Amino acid sequence: MDAGSQRVLDYLTEVEEAAEEVITTKQQIVDLDLKRNRNREALNALKHELSDSENVKVCFGNMFIEFDKSKTKGMVQKDQEQLDKEINNLRRELKTKFNHLNEIQGKPELRGYRLSALSTEEIKSINSLLKT
Repeated sequence: MDAGSQRVLDYLTEVEEAAEEVITTKQQIVDLDLKRNRNREALNALKHELSDSENVKVCFGNMFIEFDKSKTKGMVQKDQEQLDKEINNLRRELKTKFNHLNEIQGKPELRGYRLSALSTEEIKSINSLLKT
């Protein structure tokens, strides 16, 4: 194989690996989001469908364990917070991986893609400035 063919092959391999990382990260986000939605449904069921004195059965792997409703609610909420953090981290990683893929392909960086939402503190600051 001559040098030109090897260079093209290396380039295509690098692009393919970068694209695979982007696709894998997107799939991880989808999977975690599905789990987050199931947790949301469970929290809603715990909130509306059961009385406070009832115990609930929770599935851990392949067995069910009976827990107090409030303890179960706390566990699901903690899991929900952890899922939110993981999804946000993966979304940040996805942006850098996507920019790397565009850079490899020689495409320009997407405009506005690095934008992030305002934090609650920033929103409060803006609201206080607008009130005065």
